[in-house]
Amino acid sequence: MQTPYRIEDLAHHSGATVRTIRAYQDRGLLPRPERRGRANLYSDAHLARLRQIADLLDRGYTLASIKELLEAWDAGRGLGGVLGLVAEVDGPWTDEEAVRISRAELDERFGGDPDDAAVADAVELGVLEPVPGDEDSFLVPSPQELAVAVELYAAGVPLAAISGHLRELRGQVEHIAARFLEFTTEHVFARYLGGPHRPTDADAAEAASLVRRLRPLAQQTVDAELARAMRLLAVRHLRQQLGSGEPAPDRPTSRSVSLPQETMRAVEGLVGRDRAAEFIRLAAEREVRARALDALTSREVPPVDLDEHH
Repeated sequence: MQTPYRIEDLAHHSGATVRTIRAYQDRGLLPRPERRGRANLYSDAHLARLRQIADLLDRGYTLASIKELLEAWDAGRGLGGVLGLVAEVDGPWTDEEAVRISRAELDERFGGDPDDAAVADAVELGVLEPVPGDEDSFLVPSPQELAVAVELYAAGVPLAAISGHLRELRGQVEHIAARFLEFTTEHVFARYLGGPHRPTDADAAEAASLVRRLRPLAQQTVDAELARAMRLLAVRHLRQQLGSGEPAPDRPTSRSVSLPQETMRAVEGLVGRDRAAEFIRLAAEREVRARALDALTSREVPPVDLDEHH
């Protein structure tokens, strides 16, 4: 048998205020109570509905979208799968676990000198989260990210530069994440979520399963491409530094030149694909030297009177 609640009791058990409960009723989010004499009585179903609304609000849903979801559920289309999809997307996307760190330990990791400005930057960026009721402690959502900052600082990078680099990097990574979501939505999730109607319970459950399967793919792709790009650019940078030293400020060290395909095929046929670029470079250098010698020898040189030297 369900326990009847007066509105004050419902507010106490749900954590909502009486005013909020009445506002939900007016907006159609909460069914009207049962009228018994002069009293309005609520049931366990009202309590469960209030808890669902609070959970969806915490996940960032608006009251308008919550109303649509609840209306779909009331119409028999199911809400369990949708809530499961919400929980899957809203869950952690990393295996890292947050750790707690004291202010003293934080200062020690960064040379022992307190830096309030750097700490404020870290809090703004979400690298550190204040602990309510404890001004001397922070929560570290990503210990790996903090460890990277510690290593960079130990290598001589100023804290302000580290914060600036993280801001720039975050914007670029968010762009990559947005493109990955657009890509997967277009080619994978559109058939579940892209119709004119709300997804069924089964559709949402299948989409949640796909999120679990595809979740690691974004990070794996970025890891592989970052490793490839870092090796390519680091090797190129090192060759420039060790080969020709600092480039002259008024002229570029290299320039790309387009060659006809038939020319490249002919060169590759002579020396092989791996040595084609080096062959073209040497051939160009030889031609430049030859023309320089021709220019020198073609200049008019005054005749030498051999008798003057005797």
